[in-house]
Amino acid sequence: MEKQEQDGLLDGEFKYKKNIDGTINKRVVICTHCSKEFQFHRSNSTLKYHLNAKHAFVGAAASPGLRQTTLSERRPLGKSSLDKLTDNIAKWIAKDCRPLSIVEDKGFADVLKVASQDASYKPPARSTITIRIHELYETEKKKKEEALVHTECVALTGDHWTSLSNDNYLGVTAHLITEAWGLTSFALTIMKTEERHFAEACAEQFQTVARRRRIEEKVTTVGTDSARNMIAAARIMPFNHMPCTAHILQRCITVSLADSGFVTALAKCRKIVGHFKHSSANTAELNAEQVSLGRKQEPLAQDVPTRWNSTLEMVKRLIRNQTAVTATLDKQKHKLVLLTPPEWDKLQRLETLLEPCRYVTELLGGEAYVSCSVVLPAFCHLRRVMEVTDEDPAYVVRFKEKFKEGLASRQEHTNYAWLQIATALDPRFKDLRSVPKTDREAVWTTLAGMLHEDSPRRSHTAEEGPAKKRLSLLQMDSDSESEEEVQQDRAIQRYRAEPCTALEDCPLQWWAAHAGAHSQLARLARRYLATPASTVPCERLFSVAGHIVNKKRSALHSENVDKLVCLSNWLKDE
Repeated sequence: MEKQEQDGLLDGEFKYKKNIDGTINKRVVICTHCSKEFQFHRSNSTLKYHLNAKHAFVGAAASPGLRQTTLSERRPLGKSSLDKLTDNIAKWIAKDCRPLSIVEDKGFADVLKVASQDASYKPPARSTITIRIHELYETEKKKKEEALVHTECVALTGDHWTSLSNDNYLGVTAHLITEAWGLTSFALTIMKTEERHFAEACAEQFQTVARRRRIEEKVTTVGTDSARNMIAAARIMPFNHMPCTAHILQRCITVSLADSGFVTALAKCRKIVGHFKHSSANTAELNAEQVSLGRKQEPLAQDVPTRWNSTLEMVKRLIRNQTAVTATLDKQKHKLVLLTPPEWDKLQRLETLLEPCRYVTELLGGEAYVSCSVVLPAFCHLRRVMEVTDEDPAYVVRFKEKFKEGLASRQEHTNYAWLQIATALDPRFKDLRSVPKTDREAVWTTLAGMLHEDSPRRSHTAEEGPAKKRLSLLQMDSDSESEEEVQQDRAIQRYRAEPCTALEDCPLQWWAAHAGAHSQLARLARRYLATPASTVPCERLFSVAGHIVNKKRSALHSENVDKLVCLSNWLKDE
């Protein structure tokens, strides 16, 4: 019996050593793979260790009983690993706007089995993922509420959106500067609304959001578009209104194009682009022509009235592919009216006119950096670009004059006083070159008055005595400046004496380094520089909502829409 067990162990893997005289030495065995000798004393532990350490894969097929199973077969996942995997699946679904039904897909289950190396793994049920998403929402919501508690000022942006199922939602985002002087923005809510968009209803909706988040006393500005109902709602709300400057700029461009000599050329462009966009055969011929000319295959772009900078993109692509488009149309039968050489020249000039507007629009639409203080310098730059020159033809002169006229009239309806203070508190633009010279000192006077209002009031104690109280009252009634006012004036002068920073520098980093030296102004900087220049952050919420409320998910409950959109926004930086 003992011999059978030993032979079973050694069969195919080890063999006894033969002596010189041909006899078998059962005290020594030799590995058949590496010819290494081992002393054998009826115990196979050393032999198993050698196989597992040196020949785990070589000996797996020949001797299944001796192979190292843990290297080729994974044990089932433990509870902690399963919970972690389930949490990450829930986070992935919420972050990337995936439907819950994806956990029921067979292909998804197969991928997870390969990734986890556990053939017995089954994806969690939809109900489990739903619970985890709700738990994840509550966890992330607490983080955002803590950020709101620890800040003094919050700026809001908001707009309305209609879903695929014809439900109306109000999206609101919050913007604030943290204690470490970091600019952060996140979604507050995307709330379903039932009322018509009258001014009173819009104002009440914004105030409801602020009340629910307990930030009524912290809200500084509410950014909206320039619709009449929003402007009327802003008059009702107790917050400052910040009209979207990007909307204002796009409206100036639209009106200027309509009243200039580009209308006919743009109409022809739209017809040409439509000729290729509505026919796959025409598009294929254009692509073949692009390849034959050694150019990159590039589709033409159609402009959309509600899509910013789409007219510029249409013009740029047509100009880049002018030769290919012309050659393709020459080979086809069509009824299009082609662009003449003077009209191609018009498009070249139009591209030059609209390119600075595109740059400014994208600059003002950012939410990861300070944008409110950039508005007046950006508008000043556009006015310089739109100055009429002797080389400009009549239609370009009309466009520039109409643009400057529209920009000046619409700028009056912005919160100009807020923009001036924000510009002064930005160390890049505190020289106020974007403000008329006659108004610059008035900005600093206003800022000094804010410091006086923002300063803590001294309370008179009983120890001061009647005499000191009377002296304080006499000082208040006198025309001379008090000691506090002198200190505030000195604070303004010290700040103005600081050199301006480079345009590429971050103003918040400057304030982080100089907040101790300018403590009074630092508090105002947190208040004014947190305000975004446009409502683009809120528009981005609607882009996410459009991916969530699609044709297959049009019946989503409004509460789930709110949670999924907010989660996707909150998790985007992770």
